[in-house]
Amino acid sequence: MTSGADVDAVARAAGPHVAELMERVEGRLAELSGDHGAVLARHAGATIAAGGKRLRPLLVFLAAGEASGAAAVRERLVRAAAAVELIHSASLVHDDVLDRAPLRRGAPTVVAQAGRTAATATGDLLFSRAFAELAAGGEIADVRALSAAASALARGELVQRADAWDAGVPLARYLHRCELKTGSLFEAAGRLGALAAGGPADALAAFGRRIGLAFQLLDDVLDVAGPASRTGKARGTDLLDGTVTLPLILAREHDPALAALDVRTLRTPAEAEAVCDRIAATGALAAAKERALAVVAEARAGLPALPSRQREALELVAAGVVERYA
Repeated sequence: MTSGADVDAVARAAGPHVAELMERVEGRLAELSGDHGAVLARHAGATIAAGGKRLRPLLVFLAAGEASGAAAVRERLVRAAAAVELIHSASLVHDDVLDRAPLRRGAPTVVAQAGRTAATATGDLLFSRAFAELAAGGEIADVRALSAAASALARGELVQRADAWDAGVPLARYLHRCELKTGSLFEAAGRLGALAAGGPADALAAFGRRIGLAFQLLDDVLDVAGPASRTGKARGTDLLDGTVTLPLILAREHDPALAALDVRTLRTPAEAEAVCDRIAATGALAAAKERALAVVAEARAGLPALPSRQREALELVAAGVVERYA
């Protein structure tokens, strides 16, 4: 999704109850991030307030369909949506610690402002509040779904760390890492919504996983393509962090110099941007985008029979992921 306006358009397509549920999630997130002491509340609250597009909570409600307007499932859905967003926020805080990232969405990160210890504790708090929120609802299936996603996030981070600085990372391993680090939480969002509504949980979870994978592929394209004014970070930031992504994996097949690249030699943003230019010159960005579009097409084709309004909203999510790069 490209903006909050896109999310609003999807919510309107899904029905007026979705906008109301999204507002309830915002209130719940503020409560959950602010009740554990002033220091942690300040950092956790700022992390939540920095927001993003809340695509994962929205997907929870869309997977529930019209049932998310029924009073009997609203509380369960709000808990699930809040928990998914808390896990997402926690993972970002911890990623920033590992990457020593100075900025996130154009603002100073917790680790940059308060140091490693405070940032780690902030991420831990957000993780713990997510599971406490689901446990309070008493739905074991929901806890299991989110636990599986959180475990996948951790495994994905371990894979990424193991592959750091390795320009020869195989394509299949990269895609697996993306499914773990990004697709898994989208998958959980789809499953949680369907579970609450009694819908086709496996099919909607698969839709979420594919949408999450495409989202990550296009995000990796944007890291190379930029511009910084749009992404909030310099081109080639992933390369400077030692993270090899799809554009380089595809480009190395067409440029011997890129195939022989030692990522550790990149020291400055200017050097990383020069590599980005070489990657772009191979046509790898267009090829990477095509792969992402194919994943989105698979997601749409795999949707089960659904009410027309619910299907339209999910189709808009898929379109929004594509438009993110356009």
